[in-house]
Amino acid sequence: MKPIVIGHRGASGYRPEHTRSAYELAFALGADAVEPDIVATRDGVLVVRHENEISGTTDVASRSEFADRRATKLIDGKELTGWFTEDFTWPELSTLRARERIPEIRRSSASFDGRFPILRLRDVFEIIDRASDADKRAFGMVAEIKHATYFESVGLPLDELFAEEVNAAGWNGADGRLTIESFEQGVLDGVYARGIYGKRVYLVEARGKPFDEVARLGAKAPHYADYLTEAGLYALSGRVDGISVDKSLILETDEAGRVLGASDLVDQAHAAGLEIYCWTLRPENRFLAKSFRRGRLKADFGDWPAEFRTIMRTGIDGVFVDHPDLAVLARDEL
Repeated sequence: MKPIVIGHRGASGYRPEHTRSAYELAFALGADAVEPDIVATRDGVLVVRHENEISGTTDVASRSEFADRRATKLIDGKELTGWFTEDFTWPELSTLRARERIPEIRRSSASFDGRFPILRLRDVFEIIDRASDADKRAFGMVAEIKHATYFESVGLPLDELFAEEVNAAGWNGADGRLTIESFEQGVLDGVYARGIYGKRVYLVEARGKPFDEVARLGAKAPHYADYLTEAGLYALSGRVDGISVDKSLILETDEAGRVLGASDLVDQAHAAGLEIYCWTLRPENRFLAKSFRRGRLKADFGDWPAEFRTIMRTGIDGVFVDHPDLAVLARDEL
C-alpha cells in the first residue's frame, strides 16, 4: 500500500494555514485528508489554530481593541507571552484575519495575509463534506487535539467539546474518515470514553516527555523514546491504533546529519500491530535533512523528491505534508 497524503493544516505551503483556502486547495492538489489543530475559545467553541497563542498566525497584535488581552502564561511547562484563544469569545476571534506563520520562507503565501478569517472545527467538517460530495470521494480528517491537560485546567475539557462537535457534524463512525491524534494519550482515552470511535493516533516527539504524564507523574514520567522501544510499541498496541512521529525518527543519519537511509521504526510499529505516520514533509532547505539541501538559501527547494521517496519507501502508512501536490507526485513515482 502506498501512503496516504495528509494536508498539514491544509495546503499550508501555499496559503496561510488553517484557512478555508488552504483546506480547499489541499483537496484540489490531491490530498486524501487534512489535519486541523484544535484549540478552544473562552465560550467553548473549538477553533483551528496551530497553537492557542495566536500572535504568529493572525493579525491580533495589530488590533488595538485587543491590546489588553496580551498575557504571559505557562503552557505545557513553557512560558509564553502573547494572545490566547481561551481569552476570546468566538464572536471576537471571528473578526481576526489569518497570517502566514513563516513569511520569511513562504513569501508567496504571505501575500494572502489578511484575506481569510479564522475557522471553527465545524467549518472544517463542512469543507470536507463539500469536497467529498464534489469529487465523489470520501476525504478524511486527522484532528489534532492540542494542549488538552492545560485546557482542562482552565475549565475547557477538549475531549467533551470535541465529542459534541463530531456528533453534531454527523461524523461519528464516518466510514473510517475520522482520525484523532494528540501528544497526550489521556485525551485520546477521553474521546473514546465519550463514544467517539475514530482511529486514535499517538503523536511522538523525537525528544522530551508527554505533558499529561509529566502533570501526573512529575519526574517519573516516561520519555517519548520509551514508547518507541519494542516493549513500548507493544504496550501501545490496543490502546491506540497508530503512532505519528517526527520524520527524523524515520531517517537514519550519521553524526554529521547525513542521511544513511531509513530506520526500521516503520517495520517495528507494524510488527506491533500499529499504523505509523510521520510529519512534516516540506521541500524547502530549511526543513530538509542535510543530505537533501541544495544551495544556500533556506527558502529554496532542495532535493525534496529524494527525501520524500526515502520516507515513503519504508512502507509508512501516511505522511503529513505542506505541499500535497509534491507528495502526490513523489508517491506516484514509487
